[in-house]
Amino acid sequence: FALGMAALHGLLVTLTLRQGFDFYLALLTGVSVLCFGLNEIRTRGKLIEVGTLASAAMFLAVVALGLSRVLWSTGPGWSVTPDMTIVLRNSLWATAGGMGVAMVALAALPSIERIFRITTAMTLLELCDANKPLLRRLSQEAPGTFNHSLTVGIIAEAAGNAIGANGLLCRVGAYYHDVGKLGKPLYFIENQRSGGPNRHDKLSPAMSLLIIVGHVKDGVELAREYALPWIVHQFIEQHHGTTLVEYFFHAARRKAEEGEG
Repeated sequence: FALGMAALHGLLVTLTLRQGFDFYLALLTGVSVLCFGLNEIRTRGKLIEVGTLASAAMFLAVVALGLSRVLWSTGPGWSVTPDMTIVLRNSLWATAGGMGVAMVALAALPSIERIFRITTAMTLLELCDANKPLLRRLSQEAPGTFNHSLTVGIIAEAAGNAIGANGLLCRVGAYYHDVGKLGKPLYFIENQRSGGPNRHDKLSPAMSLLIIVGHVKDGVELAREYALPWIVHQFIEQHHGTTLVEYFFHAARRKAEEGEG
């Protein structure tokens, strides 16, 4: 899809600038390298690396096409002619253009991701950093939840890779899926001291259910506050599904039965 759109755009540019087929072919060479080289962007250096390869490809394409045209018109010979000087100048412009595209893409990528709701592997890797404000807060205020999320992230990534899914995305989603517990961390068992009192013992099952389920809504609000990508919001929203919260259901049933008795 990217290659087709780039080819169409290159054709429109060629016609608008009233350039020849050589110009279009050089553009197509550069965009082909970019399209196939950037199937996954994990680092900013990868973007510069592929941009450099695209520049080199465009340089070779312009030189080859220019020399073939010069040799076709003048016959054999390697003497420096005005036409060959133009070929060299055009090849250098093509090289600069390829590098310029990479630099512009690097600067515009965060805005493009936000506008079109696209999350690259590079952004996902940045979100894995434990020094990110939300993860750092989770580690300080709800250390049990933080460790739980790290463990789930490792398992989710392995499972995702095993079935051909995006393992990195699964890991990031797992890291952030329980951030809503920051609102009331001590009401979740992983943050309670072993053998210590359970705060749910003093609450009705219905109130406990609201607190447990409510961390999903709180997590979505935190995701908006910390500007997490839209795709991570989905992990927070959906990780509890629509199944029955059995523990508090059975607690409510036992309480009702004791009341009837």
